[in-house]
Parts: sequence; structure tokens; C-alpha cells
Amino acid sequence: MQIEKKTDSHKIYKRNDGRFAVKTLKGLPVNGDEKIAVLLAAGLITAPEPKAPEPEVEAATEEVAAEDAPAEEQEHAAEGVAEEAPAQEATDEEESAEEAPSEEPAEKAEKK
Repeated sequence: MQIEKKTDSHKIYKRNDGRFAVKTLKGLPVNGDEKIAVLLAAGLITAPEPKAPEPEVEAATEEVAAEDAPAEEQEHAAEGVAEEAPAQEATDEEESAEEAPSEEPAEKAEKK
């Protein structure tokens, strides 16, 4: 590490990987928000620009649409989802039943 800059209260080192290390004059490492403040004050890094707020118009539109839908339709939709799950479990059981017989002839062939 090479000393990049020395201030009245900190030493700023540039590491071999291009990042900065900050230590107090006593040699104690500085991390987190204090490190960022020191590097910003020294002009070695720039503060990231804040992100633009996301438009909340779409979320508000979806909420209004959900409120307009009758409760009966929402109940039927929930029941439809619940009815699909058991059908899928049945197909899983059928697949495992199909796999079991295919293993038995393989075992018989090994015994011969």
C-alpha cells in the first residue's frame, strides 16, 4: 500500500487493487460511513447519484383494479388455484409409480 494522501487526522492509502484504506494517525483502521466521509472530503471518490424514484402510478392502478373486482371472483380464483395443486400431486404419484416397476426388471437381470 502506498500513501495517497495525509490529512491532519487521517492517512489515506491506495491499495494494490485500486481501493483505498483509511487509518487514523494512531494507526487504527477507519471503516464505514466515517471512511466514506474522509474519502469524499479528500476528493478521492465521488458520491453516487441518488436513484430516481420509481413511479407509483402503476401500483396505485393495480390496487384500484383489485378493489373494483367483486369478492366472489377473488374467491373463485383462490379455489381454482387450490384445485390445481392436488391434480399436480396426483401426477407426481403416477410418475413415481411408473418408475418403481422399471427398477424391478433391472434387479432381475442382475441376478441372472
